[in-house]
Amino acid sequence: MNRRDLLLLGAAAPLLAHTTRLLAVPAAPAKFLLVFLRGGLDTHHLLVPIGSDFYYRARPNIAIARPGSDAQSALALDRDWGLHPVLADTVNRLYQSRQAAFVAFAGTDDLSRSHFETQDSIELGLAPAGKRDLQTGFMNRLAQRLAGNEPIAFTDQVPLALRGSRQVSNISLRALGKPAIDARQSALIAGMYSGTRLAAAVNDGFGVREDVMRRLADEMTDSSRGALQAKGFELEARRIGRLMAERFDLGFVDIGGWDTHVGQGAATGYLANRLEEFGRGLSAMSDEMGEHWRDTVVVVVSEFGRTFRENGNRGTDHGHGTAYLVLGGAVRGGRVCGDQQAITESTLLQNRDLPVLNDYRSVLGGLFSRMYGLGPSELDSVFPEARPRDLGLV
Repeated sequence: MNRRDLLLLGAAAPLLAHTTRLLAVPAAPAKFLLVFLRGGLDTHHLLVPIGSDFYYRARPNIAIARPGSDAQSALALDRDWGLHPVLADTVNRLYQSRQAAFVAFAGTDDLSRSHFETQDSIELGLAPAGKRDLQTGFMNRLAQRLAGNEPIAFTDQVPLALRGSRQVSNISLRALGKPAIDARQSALIAGMYSGTRLAAAVNDGFGVREDVMRRLADEMTDSSRGALQAKGFELEARRIGRLMAERFDLGFVDIGGWDTHVGQGAATGYLANRLEEFGRGLSAMSDEMGEHWRDTVVVVVSEFGRTFRENGNRGTDHGHGTAYLVLGGAVRGGRVCGDQQAITESTLLQNRDLPVLNDYRSVLGGLFSRMYGLGPSELDSVFPEARPRDLGLV
């Protein structure tokens, strides 16, 4: 293959979708969506450690007040943890109906505190001491084990997590009005591969794009008439919910803007606004999926948490341990899961961060075992050398 053909194939590859020989059948129908918050979310604003006196000493300007009658106080989940007040009508509603849970002290063994290094290590899902192969992500390896579960990335390009031998479709819902490849270009690319072994995959890929656009046509028309006034993630989440309900079983979406070194705010301010919009999106997604929500699991992760102490700019810096949000109709929610410990100055990692007590590969491995009935060898192919841990999330 010459360089020109390789480049054209690269342009078409994100659109390809085809069925491959699969090695395992799911134990029950299930839909899984990974939401990746890029930038390092300060989960002490999301899952507030209201039981820690040290938290309030370490954050004199940006701490969320303990639960009380004030509208800016945290919403009590249990005696140790609370929820940011802007999530009262969204994430808290799901939590109280036992459709949302948290995994505290979660994360990876990557201590680089580098956005890109840690994001890559999460998406790859490989053994810490193993060779880093940038062509195989854990979600693609999962997709290879599942029969009939069609994967989709709601992103501009196929993310690292979904790279691999299973072909994956992708579409950016934020730029539906400006398709990267128009009908004429699609026909030219398809013509290039006519009669080759890639012809069916190319045609299937373009077919997926056309089907998605057709399914969203009515919704886009309504939006232009002002029926949907939500901005940012809420609108995108509604589209994702509709597509996951109607067609896809395995999905990925990422959201940026969580790097809060300066002016983070507390009960109000920059991060509170982001969390409020994000919460509305998750709630809208659950509504949009309708009856399919009961078979759905959504896992929200970020590459790492933030420093436990606020910095001199009333923000937080790159940290380590974080918290994962797990929600869906199939989730056994209403609780904070995983190993935990008291948060004091003496229990911080390197005197700055939360430690990781619940490794993400073990947590997700245990979740996939429950969702899909995967055995030890199959789980090892998804997360090599990990020890799956069942937290009873589903």
